[in-house]
Amino acid sequence: MTKLLLTSIILTTLLSMKTDKPAYRFFDQNGKSTTYKELLKEASEADIVFFGELHDNPICHWLEYELTADLYAQKGKNLILGAEMFESDNQLIVNEYLSGRIKEKNFEAEARLWPNYKTGYKRLLNFARDSSLVFIATNIPRRYASMVNEKGFDVLNTLDISAYPLIAPLPIKYDSTLACYAEMIKMMGDAPSHVTANIACAQAMKDATMAYFISKNFTKGKTFLHFNGTYHSDRFESILWYLKQTDPTLKIVTISSAEQADLDELAKESEGLGNFILVLPESMAKSQ
Repeated sequence: MTKLLLTSIILTTLLSMKTDKPAYRFFDQNGKSTTYKELLKEASEADIVFFGELHDNPICHWLEYELTADLYAQKGKNLILGAEMFESDNQLIVNEYLSGRIKEKNFEAEARLWPNYKTGYKRLLNFARDSSLVFIATNIPRRYASMVNEKGFDVLNTLDISAYPLIAPLPIKYDSTLACYAEMIKMMGDAPSHVTANIACAQAMKDATMAYFISKNFTKGKTFLHFNGTYHSDRFESILWYLKQTDPTLKIVTISSAEQADLDELAKESEGLGNFILVLPESMAKSQ
C-alpha cells in the first residue's frame, strides 16, 4: 500500500467520524468520554444501579433493555428489577402477570400503566417474566402523593392502617435544603396558584417510598437495577439520599440522562449528574 493511499484512507476515516451523527454518548461525572462497556462493568459490580431516564426518549428505553439483558447474562437470577413506573399497590397484579396467572389483556386493563407503557416499559416487564426475575413496583400510589402535594406530610397520619405498608415508614425525613427539593421550591414563584411548596414534599415522599421498597427487596450479593426519571437520582440525591439513611455502605452506580444539541462534549451543567451521563441529541424523536 502506497504512502499516499494510506494517507487518503486515514483522512477519509477521520472525516467520516467527524461527520457521523451518533445517537448517544456516555460521559463520566467529570465530563470525560466513556463507554457502555465501562458502564456494564461498573453496574455488574454494584449493589444498586439507577437508570435515570428521560421518559419520552426511545434511546433511553432501548439502552434500559440492553443493560437489563447484559446484566442478566452476567448475574442471572441475582438480578432484581424495579421501577418508578409501577406503584406499590399494583405489586400483586404485577406478580400475577409475571407468574402467568393472569392474561396480558387483564393486566393491561387493570394495572395503572403509564401512557407509554407499551413503547417504554412493557419489554422490561416481559423480560422479567420470561427470565423468572423479580420486578418490584417501587413508587408510592399516586393518590397518596397527591394528598401530600395538597396538604403536606401530616395528612399521611390520617390514612387507614391498611395503607401504611404501601408507603415508606412514617415519619418521613425531609431536608428541604437538598438541591433536588430546593430547586422545586424556588420554582414555585412562577407556578400556578394551586401549586404550592408541598410539591417538593410530594417528590420527597415518592423518593422515600422508592428507596424503602428498593432497600426492602435488595439482598447482598445481588444487583438491583432500578428505572426512574433522571431527576429522582441526579446528583446522587433524591432516592439515593434516602437509601443512604438506611445503609451508607451500599455500592451505588447511577446513570443520568441529558439532551444536548452537540454530543462532542458534556455540557458544564451536566457534570456531576451521575457516575455515567447518557447524552442524547435534542432533535431525537420522542416516544409516545
